[in-house]
Amino acid sequence: MFTPFRTLLILVALAAGLSGCGTVNEKLSAGMGDYVPQWAGGLPADAPPRPGTPQYDAYLKERERKRLLPAADREKEEQAQKGTTGSTSGGAVR
Repeated sequence: MFTPFRTLLILVALAAGLSGCGTVNEKLSAGMGDYVPQWAGGLPADAPPRPGTPQYDAYLKERERKRLLPAADREKEEQAQKGTTGSTSGGAVR
């Protein structure tokens, strides 16, 4: 008589434990995604900052400043940035 009760109790305890892990992982995954390397599926290096951070506010201000620039000035600024970062003009290797 106690064996079915014990089996049911064990199954209920396992189900409760498994459902508890689901809620913990949901909350942790939102922040842990920022720390996963790009090669393992994390954020790319040129991804914008997360909303609500000071870096995000600065990113939005810079983007708005670039949007308001005339096209000729914007192209000159982009070329100057490419020249200072030392990027090559070669195509992508496939």
